[in-house]
Amino acid sequence: MRDVCLTLPTNRECADTVTAIGAEAAYAVRRFGVRVHLLVLDSADPADRARHARALADLPVVEGVVVHHLDEDAQRAFLREVIDRSGAAGPERLLGLMLPDAVSYGACTNRAFLLAAALGCESVHRRDSDSRYQLLDGEPVFPIEHELATLGVKAADAAAAVTGNSLDPAHADKPVALVGASFVGELSVDVGEIRELDPEAYHDVVALWAPTGASEQEKRELVADSFTGGGTEPFTADRAVLDLPDIWHIDMCNIGLHHEVYERVPLPPATDTIGSDYFLHHLVRDATLPGVTHNRHIVNYHTPERRTGPGFTAYQLRYAKFLLSMLYLYPVYSETEAAGDALLDEQHRVRPEPIADAARRSAATDRAENHRRLAELDRCYRRLGGKYAEFADHLAPLRARLLDEAQADIEDFAALIDAWGPLVRASKATPAVRPPR
Repeated sequence: MRDVCLTLPTNRECADTVTAIGAEAAYAVRRFGVRVHLLVLDSADPADRARHARALADLPVVEGVVVHHLDEDAQRAFLREVIDRSGAAGPERLLGLMLPDAVSYGACTNRAFLLAAALGCESVHRRDSDSRYQLLDGEPVFPIEHELATLGVKAADAAAAVTGNSLDPAHADKPVALVGASFVGELSVDVGEIRELDPEAYHDVVALWAPTGASEQEKRELVADSFTGGGTEPFTADRAVLDLPDIWHIDMCNIGLHHEVYERVPLPPATDTIGSDYFLHHLVRDATLPGVTHNRHIVNYHTPERRTGPGFTAYQLRYAKFLLSMLYLYPVYSETEAAGDALLDEQHRVRPEPIADAARRSAATDRAENHRRLAELDRCYRRLGGKYAEFADHLAPLRARLLDEAQADIEDFAALIDAWGPLVRASKATPAVRPPR
């Protein structure tokens, strides 16, 4: 039986989402005859974890749905055993990269990848706590329909399961590596209020993630396309296109990845940095691996704590660190795009060594552009006034630290890529869940 991992990493209360994802797992079993490991990686506080546990316990019993609910203690115990078994250098550093004290979108997904390897899964399907499913005729529209129909299938054969095929025949023998869609609803990054307050400031804030040297026209196009997902059109009928994946319309709340991708290269483990979990989007496309982009979009919303008080400050800091991370990620993207299918071995598997080397080289990038980004962000936030000006005051004394952290993050990524192969092999020899004592 084919084993797959449907995972929900969370650090907040989301019992309703847990219930909805349980229904998606049951659907996958009925529709495809797979065994679904429903993996909830729970970093929420004890009261919210208890609510999640009750929601999982209340799911209808479905043969073929196996529930795994791991708090951080259980995740840490698994990781320690994997790291020790791997023999990789710097075990404490690796544990910190895999389970840091701060929020890390890449690290939480990397933990799902290793646990999926331990569970013998062929693919990982990720959802987020701040998302819901669209409905059609009162029934939820599950993205896993397209993910399980095509992931890992040779592209020439996957063509029968999609509504459109734009793939160059040169890639027909390669397996489908990524299947995904986007979202409808609020912007994926919580900057919609800035757009409402001051469209010009919004343009300037969003344009800061453009590559160094981008033209004004390129910046305008980037701003127009950024964070908008699948727009506002509700789902009425399936559209699924086989091609190199349309990574600008695939989000991490709505993605399936084949194990031959995530078992070769992890995600950047940067902390407090939104967007740190999107690296494999670029890698799959640049390496010319096929993907399917469909329209079973998730409904996105933002939890209120991001907009006031400490939650607002934390989220805006993550956005600032996202901007700084691009200084180091763009050179890596440039190298992977130039390499193309030279990134693959004879079995169409990604070779991790060029990725790690590119990340190490990018760490030496001149910081001038990041100094400019921080100065421009300060200007924009002070123009907005109110809580944004207060955040600018908070950000100002942190500049030197954030510049150092952005460089350290890409160096950590290179180190994790180096250790990833041994970690994956060790995971496959490590029980994902220990029996109670």
